[in-house]
Amino acid sequence: MQYEGNIIRPPSEANSILLQVTVGCSHNKCTFCGTYTGERFKIKPDDQIMADIAFAAQYCRRQRRVFLCDGDALIIPQKRLLRILSEIKRQLPWVTRVGVYANAKSLSMKTPDELAQLKEAGIGIAYMGLETGDDVTLKKIRKGADAAKMIAMGRKARAAGLKLSITVLLGIAGPDRSQIHAAETGRVLSEIDPEYVGALSLMLIPGTPLCDEYENDAFELIAPMEMLRELRTMIASTHLTRGLFHANHASNYLPIRAILPKEKEKTLSLIDSALAGEVNLKPEYLRAL
Repeated sequence: MQYEGNIIRPPSEANSILLQVTVGCSHNKCTFCGTYTGERFKIKPDDQIMADIAFAAQYCRRQRRVFLCDGDALIIPQKRLLRILSEIKRQLPWVTRVGVYANAKSLSMKTPDELAQLKEAGIGIAYMGLETGDDVTLKKIRKGADAAKMIAMGRKARAAGLKLSITVLLGIAGPDRSQIHAAETGRVLSEIDPEYVGALSLMLIPGTPLCDEYENDAFELIAPMEMLRELRTMIASTHLTRGLFHANHASNYLPIRAILPKEKEKTLSLIDSALAGEVNLKPEYLRAL
């Protein structure tokens, strides 16, 4: 495999074949993200991609899933992306699902029919970074879309038959809009109704605009208990038909894994116990991105 730059993938794709089809992220403006700082976005040449698929055909026969790296593979023009998926299906016939990151920009560039074609060609799940449903915070962190567009693009992906996993970020709004961020994020998640929601807790990355704001006293990190209160409000405000809401990433203070709506009340009770000091939180030194 030929990799360039930083390779990232969702935790659930840990055992997948990581096929890099793009380098970096076409947006690359989010204030909290330092993954692709200074890296120019590009689509890798087809011959490199095909060579990596051939490599996987020979050496990755035990892996049943493929994840298309990097941060914005869905933005590849439709014909090229279909060609890549066709080659995956031809050379890796044992693969049962292809995953990809998606954002509002890349989803807006695909028609509903094109997304349905991608589903038919093998893409089974899209991972979308919402971060927050609060328009004020979305604008401040330069996410590139407001809540209404996030809802529309999330629904568009789901209507095409793609499973959707949405990431939200605890603490991203700071203390002043913490509860607004939590409630609005729950509202947006409810409007999209994804199969999966993953909540991460904000960790500042040196060199990012948000870290610079923090160092200049223009942004305030909320305390662990405020993170929990935010999480509680978010889950209470999220109404899914049937979805998995998890906050068991290494960055989180309290591991949560709940099927909603079935386990909502039990999960809220667990958070209440933690807020009351009856459940220990993860110590700071064990948190990581």
